[in-house]
Amino acid sequence: MTELTDTAPADARGVQAWRSFGVRLRHWRSRAGLTQAQVGARVGYDHTAISKLEHGSRRTPLPLARRLDHLLGAGGDLVAACEEAAAGERTEPAAAPAPLPDPVGRGPLPGEPAGGALTAMLPPAAVLPRRLPAYGVLCPLHGRAGCAVPELADAAGLHARFCSLGPDASARPALDTDTVHALTALLAVCLRADDEYAWPGATAVVERTLHAMLRWMDLPAAPYQRQLAPLAAEYAQSAGSLRLLWGRRGTAMAWLDRSLVWASMAGHTGARVAALSDMSTLARQEGDDASAVAYGAAIHREAAGRLWAGALSDLAQARGHAVRGDTGRTLHHIGRARAQADRAGERDETEAPWLSVASLRLRTESGVAGALRDLAAVTGRRRFAFRALDAIGTATRLLPPGMRSARMLFLARTADAYVCAGEPVAAAAAAGHLLDTTEVHPATVLGQELRGLHTRLAAPGADRSEIDDLVRRLAVAVR
Repeated sequence: MTELTDTAPADARGVQAWRSFGVRLRHWRSRAGLTQAQVGARVGYDHTAISKLEHGSRRTPLPLARRLDHLLGAGGDLVAACEEAAAGERTEPAAAPAPLPDPVGRGPLPGEPAGGALTAMLPPAAVLPRRLPAYGVLCPLHGRAGCAVPELADAAGLHARFCSLGPDASARPALDTDTVHALTALLAVCLRADDEYAWPGATAVVERTLHAMLRWMDLPAAPYQRQLAPLAAEYAQSAGSLRLLWGRRGTAMAWLDRSLVWASMAGHTGARVAALSDMSTLARQEGDDASAVAYGAAIHREAAGRLWAGALSDLAQARGHAVRGDTGRTLHHIGRARAQADRAGERDETEAPWLSVASLRLRTESGVAGALRDLAAVTGRRRFAFRALDAIGTATRLLPPGMRSARMLFLARTADAYVCAGEPVAAAAAAGHLLDTTEVHPATVLGQELRGLHTRLAAPGADRSEIDDLVRRLAVAVR
């Protein structure tokens, strides 16, 4: 982290001017639901520097004020407050602050996975798409216009050369179009394989490619940051999502934070929204419902006026309020999410190609089901559990062929909703089928869902006369 090296205000008048700025900064930080440490990490400063700014004991450089304004969704208020404080102080211009660290060099990241031939790392019978876009992933060079993808053997060679760049490379290698196409298609393959059958190797392929991107983007006097930032943002968001899926929450947040940085560099709103949505999920899984709600609200500020982003924002907030047992706010955000998903159309697919109208409705009903199930569990009201079951049924019908991991997750959520509805025998039927057909990894999202189911079934006073065998099997599966 960077120290704040700008000078202190020169006199009492200057102190008061910068204290006024600090009050505004503290207001917007609190409204965003972020700590001083979280804000500092996102703008490249130590948390003690943010504390000094809020207390008015240090001047705030205007470039930093702009970054804080954007991060906290202040709509220009912090920039104006900074300019007013500088004008009100009426002293000689402050010394130039130390430059912010380059986005490439921010903080440590998860270690690079071991190498090996790409064809050996890919799932069995993997086939690259013939053209892009594919699986919601667009080529950063050609967008929706589309482009051809190299054959798998050629793509493997291009990927190997891309990953072989050493950290001390002095030459300026060429980043050709075919390499960009291969890297984009590879991301689509990893996402599809993981969605369809929870392929654990996807994380290694994505992260190995990401570490190579870091080396390319760190080359001096080369345009690779601009060229690779859009794709790197999607890779980092996918790495965070994959880590989250497999229960690796700490490393998930590291990649998601980096995705936000690169998405900002590239002006990639879709990647920023996707990362914030995953960060909300991560916070909720950590039991931090306030942060889950704050990240959800940040989605709305990031993409105000966009129906697809509004639906995701309200879903995240609904789930954060549900685990608090706040019925009114949960139902309010559920209603808003459904209304926006129903109104989404062609414009939304253009802005978020990874989120078609059909997949937005699927995600909406899935999120609604989770929020209603959580609300039923916290409040003990069976009617919310039955409404959750209706939403799960709708989401299941919207699932395209395949998507086995999503179907198993919905089955686990169905069993849990039946428990919350006071129907343990129906829960046993659903969960028993899942355990008969699926290997459960306790750290995954599915494992966490089943752990919650086991906790409710094994609660003191619960009638287990007809489900004792299921309780024992769940205990084994999630331990």
